[in-house]
Order: sequence, then C-alpha cells, then structure tokens
Amino acid sequence: MAVSYKELGLVTTKVMFQKSIEGGFAIPAYNFNNMEQLQSIIRGCIESDSPVILQVSSGARKYADPILLRYMALGAVEMVKASGARIPIALHLDHGDTFELCKSCIDSGFSSVMIDGSHLSFEENIELTCKVVEYAHQRDVVVEGELGVLAGIEDDVVAEKSHYTQPAEVEEFVSKTGVDSLAISIGTSHGAYKFKIKEGEQVPSLRFDILEEIEKRLPGFPIVLHGASSVLPLYVDMINQYGGRLEGAVGIPEDQLRRAAKSAVCKINIDSDGRLVATAVVRKMLTENPKEFDPRKYLGPAREELQGMIARKNKDVLGSAGQGKAIVEASE
Repeated sequence: MAVSYKELGLVTTKVMFQKSIEGGFAIPAYNFNNMEQLQSIIRGCIESDSPVILQVSSGARKYADPILLRYMALGAVEMVKASGARIPIALHLDHGDTFELCKSCIDSGFSSVMIDGSHLSFEENIELTCKVVEYAHQRDVVVEGELGVLAGIEDDVVAEKSHYTQPAEVEEFVSKTGVDSLAISIGTSHGAYKFKIKEGEQVPSLRFDILEEIEKRLPGFPIVLHGASSVLPLYVDMINQYGGRLEGAVGIPEDQLRRAAKSAVCKINIDSDGRLVATAVVRKMLTENPKEFDPRKYLGPAREELQGMIARKNKDVLGSAGQGKAIVEASE
C-alpha cells in the first residue's frame, strides 16, 4: 500500500530551496545507511537549527530495508518533535537510475527523488526524467535531474572521468522535463579520492564559470552539487594512524563549497565525510581498546563525533544553521 510522505511528517524541498536562494545558503543533504548515522544527522541539525535532506542511495535503501527505512524517517521526525526544535526534513532518493526505483520510493514515503539519466543520451535523459516527473508531481513529490557526469563511484553509478555540464543544454532540459532542481557537474566527484594531485600541488578550483553561466540561463532555479565532501584531513589521518590505508584521499575545499552555497546552489550532498568520521573513530576506539566487543562503546563515540561535524558544516560551510525554524514557519 502506498504511503505519502505527508503521513510521515516529511516535507518537500520547495520552500527550503526558495529560502536558500533568498538567503545565500545551501541545504545539507546527508547520506545515511544506519541508525547511528541518522541519529547524528538529526541531532546535529537540531543543535544547529538547520533544515535537512535525509539522503538514501539505492544501495543504502537495500541495506537498511525499505520498510524499516520508512519508520526510521518517521522516527527522525518524532525525534525533532520531542526535542522541541522545529526543523524541516525531506527524504530523498539519491541517484535513482530507473523509473521503477523512483516509483517505489515515492510510494513508500519519499518526498523527493533524483532520477539520474546523465549516463544516457540527452534525448533519452529527457525522456526518462519526464516519466519520473509526471508520476512524482501527481503525488506532490519533487524531482531532481542531472546533466553532466561526475567521476567516481556512487553505489552502482560509476564514471571514470567527469563530463562537465554544458550550459547550452540546461534551459531545454529543464523546460522539457519540468524538474524541480538540477544536479550539475563542475568538478566535484564521488568518493574519497576526488582529485589526483602530487605532493605540494593545490586542489584545482571548481568550474565556477560554468556555474555562473548556468545561473544566467536559469535565474532563480535550484542547482545541486553532488560529490561535495571535503574529505577532512583530520579523519583521513586518523584512519591511516589506526591501521587504514587512504593515501592521497582529497576532497573539495570548504571555502569553495561556501562560495557555491552563496550562489544558486541550493543543495550540497555530503556522504564520504560521514563515512570517514565514523570509520576513523571506530578504528581508534578498537585499536586503543582491543578487548572491547560492545558496539555501543565504539559506535557511540563515532555518533557523537559525526554529530559535531554536521553541526559545524551547517554553520561554517553551508550556512544553513539558524534557518530551520524560519523555513518551517514560512511553510505554514
């Protein structure tokens, strides 16, 4: 039986993105796979009074179980209510690659879905995206499309090199598909190895020239950045110190993300940073406490560290801190 996101207390991203454009900040879209990650995200966003998009990939949905995931989202909403905070929560499918997957997510309570047809031809991408938009909009669900291909790995989505979004294509794509937001490729990539740089080299800048051209062609339209983790050196070093091997892991500098958040970029996706924080703390705890076998004793500290990272990113990088209650009130 189909369930509407409204029954779960979730919202779409419409008002979030509207306020984002007006206020020069970006909405955080944090990926999660398990209870501890979800708790960290919700607590970090309560702490910083930030709106949030809970983001689930196809693989994460299978891992958590689609039925259980629905109740996890409901539980997140109830956590916020119990805290006395007022922050809007959207549940989003990240990198849906088929109409059937998007439909299944919509029918199970997602308030937003992404259909990623970027690996198809331009015409095929439009055709697939249109089909998802038609189904979603009939149910008041919003849709994110994508133009351009990001390098790296995101579950089953693999690309060896990046193909920048062509600004000349964006107007036709948006007008023909009716998407509510557009993911673009300007130099971000998936995973912990976003750039291959030699020692002493600087991370290359994102292609802000492409972003600015797209802004001119789509004034006021919500833009999305995927693959936008900073791959924080503190946690990469901690992983390596405690037995890991992540040599050369490099992400997007936070000052570049802050610049993007002040533009038409309304949604910034963060996945790898959450994984790195949790893995770093778990490795440290188990190395320093080799007799420990209670998952609460190592997952608990990882959860606390991740919560702190999320609250800080909302404040210092995305600028979304302090916006949660205001967006809820604007939606009423």
